Amino acid sequence: MNIKYFKDTDTALLEFSDAAVEETREISEHVFVDLDKAGNVVSMTIEHAATTARLPHVRIEEIDASAA
Repeated sequence: MNIKYFKDTDTALLEFSDAAVEETREISEHVFVDLDKAGNVVSMTIEHAATTARLPHVRIEEIDASAA
């Protein structure tokens, strides 16, 4: 997964795969998802990312199976 944050436009692009985009759907006013031919999510675009997704601050927490 790659996350690109474009500070000048306050837009984030989250890339999940390299598959070709077949369709883009609007999820909400500022969130769009790109889907491949099978309907799998290829990427997600978040406009106004600072307020919509608290970017550019990213925290990743890995949960060990023994913690569940």
